[in-house]
Amino acid sequence: MADKRDAAEQRRHESPSGKDKDESNVKEKAIPVDRKKVCPFLLRVFYNVGRHYRMEEYSRGRVPMNELQIYTWKDATLKELMALIKEVNSDSRRRGTLFEFGIVYPDKRGGYRLRDIGKTIAGQKTEGDQVTLGNQFQIGDYLDIALVPPRMRRNRPY
Repeated sequence: MADKRDAAEQRRHESPSGKDKDESNVKEKAIPVDRKKVCPFLLRVFYNVGRHYRMEEYSRGRVPMNELQIYTWKDATLKELMALIKEVNSDSRRRGTLFEFGIVYPDKRGGYRLRDIGKTIAGQKTEGDQVTLGNQFQIGDYLDIALVPPRMRRNRPY
């Protein structure tokens, strides 16, 4: 049983070419969803100002405190998700706020891993605006977002 789970875990985080998704530069086409016929799923979103949460904060059945629960579809873009977050979090509405999106998923050792999926900036067009959850995300994963206000972005060393 464990072998089947390990193989499924490996396939889950590989691209069709056999390379890890992080290493693959191949852009996958988003499969459009008929939002009138397909039921949305619950997306658990955790946001933090300045950085992503540490993976230890997702361990042993615990999750971070700042949680949003959003019903959405797999073809939702990062720009759509950014707009929903801006509706409920006043700190993120400031022009120039950077949204760093990452998917938190369970690894085969019982812990969690974070995979960056894109960045958007409030009030600006970026390449990340059109990135979708698509095949990168599986129902049950979490979305971890680092909200970086403009004043903090200038002081970052990178």
